[in-house]
Amino acid sequence: MAVPDLLTKFRFRVEIDGITIAGFCEVTGLEISIEPIEYREGGDRNIRKIPGLTKFGDVTLKRGVTQAHELEDWIKSVSEGNPDRRNAVITLLDEQRQEVARWVLFNTFPRKWEGPDLNAKGNDVAMESLTLWVERLERST
Repeated sequence: MAVPDLLTKFRFRVEIDGITIAGFCEVTGLEISIEPIEYREGGDRNIRKIPGLTKFGDVTLKRGVTQAHELEDWIKSVSEGNPDRRNAVITLLDEQRQEVARWVLFNTFPRKWEGPDLNAKGNDVAMESLTLWVERLERST
């Protein structure tokens, strides 16, 4: 049996409904966890486990600060009480920039935004991060 090629993690694309996104350099938190439900039958001394609630991790996106305001507008809208949930897609690409894996984040909305650390002594890119609550996550390819 042939071993499948391992995919590299540095070629990816991020899309969020209605927002043109540029330059995300990191995505973390693609996570699904299933809580166990423990029970015992009658006089059985062993604990049985069945699948319980499924939980999805918060996904954090990091990128260099740009002059675009679409993300900030979305965050402002949600912070003002508008339930503006959006789907997001994280696409992993191969060396030819062809899609090889895709994760769809359903009904996300901003949970936290972090601005850049500013330091006049350095020459690093100003980075920001956006953490999204995720209602459901599926891998589609």
